[in-house]
Amino acid sequence: MGLLLAGNQFVRDLDQAGALAMYVPPEGGFEGRYQRRLRTAGYPTLHLSAPGLGDLSAYLTQVHGIRPAHTGKENIRVYFRPPLVTYHLENLPPQAKGLALWLIDGKKLSRQELAYLSLLTQQEPRLKIVVEVGGARDVQWQPLSTIAQAA
Repeated sequence: MGLLLAGNQFVRDLDQAGALAMYVPPEGGFEGRYQRRLRTAGYPTLHLSAPGLGDLSAYLTQVHGIRPAHTGKENIRVYFRPPLVTYHLENLPPQAKGLALWLIDGKKLSRQELAYLSLLTQQEPRLKIVVEVGGARDVQWQPLSTIAQAA
């Protein structure tokens, strides 16, 4: 019964704060239950690894170029991709409340990047962000803005 109550509190806290910093046990598995709570509350989830994102503002909200590895035998190509978050927000199902962006390994993000993610949820209220920023014995969370200020 504790997870049921904690899961509902997690969704309420995410609705209120917009972005949460989450501490999860290193063995994993517990965060999947909270992701299911988000999906049942009307938030489809999008999972990404935080260190490989590069420039967050370009990757999440702007059209950006991607260059595959160059082997020296071909011309250098640039493929342009649509903005990840904007694209998914435009194509949400009608019954969805918004989009939940779940970033793993967020402890490698800088303070400025964490502050940007917190600001992004204020600019786009349908977007909710959860960043796994560290480990703990049990699942804990707090608003991402407090982590960005303290880091």
